Order: sequence, then structure tokens, then C-alpha cells
Amino acid sequence: MSSSAYSLSAAIPSDGFEITKGEPVIGGLHGASKHYFCGHCMTWMFTRPEGLDWFVNLRPTMLDEPGWFTPFIETWTSEKLPWATTPAVHSYTALPAFEDFEGLLAEFAEAANLPA
Repeated sequence: MSSSAYSLSAAIPSDGFEITKGEPVIGGLHGASKHYFCGHCMTWMFTRPEGLDWFVNLRPTMLDEPGWFTPFIETWTSEKLPWATTPAVHSYTALPAFEDFEGLLAEFAEAANLPA
């Protein structure tokens, strides 16, 4: 859906996410998780994953200043192009095991100097 070698995502807490302009439309994969696109240009902007209503999966390219964003985890590397590389700290051929997320979040918060 990204039409790229990369599909960047930033997990944003739902209570800290707000649509301030326009009305996104559902597009892409039409499953339980909803992928929202710009209704004008059809750019993929964010996803609301099914069963994980505590965060929104935002495309970092939608940020006014994405320069602070550095990949921490890369997933689905089993499908990556041979030349595609990132500076991600963790790499997974698919998704991390669900039980790994708590530790990954804590490690990210510490590395980013976020409050626990």
C-alpha cells in the first residue's frame, strides 16, 4: 500500500491524536483494521489497528517535522528488497511476539528519554 521499499509507522497514543483538517476515507486493505487515506490525493495517512484502540499507527511522513523520527523496530524484513536497510535497533522477519511489546516499549521510552 505504500508504493515504496518502506512503510514507516509511528505508534501514537490515541488520546494524543487528532484530525485537525479534512475528512479521511477508508482505503487500502478493507479488513478489521481500518486504513485511512486523504480523500483528495489518496495518500495513506494512518491506521487504527483492530483490537488495539490505545494507539494510532501514523505515517511519519504526515508529520510537519519528521526529522526527529528514526526507526526503532523494523518488521516484515522477510519481504524487504535486498538493498533496503534502516538504522532500526530491532529487526523481525514478521512481527515481534506479542509478549515482547512491553519490553520493546520500555526500551524505546528509555532510549527516547520519555517518562515511564
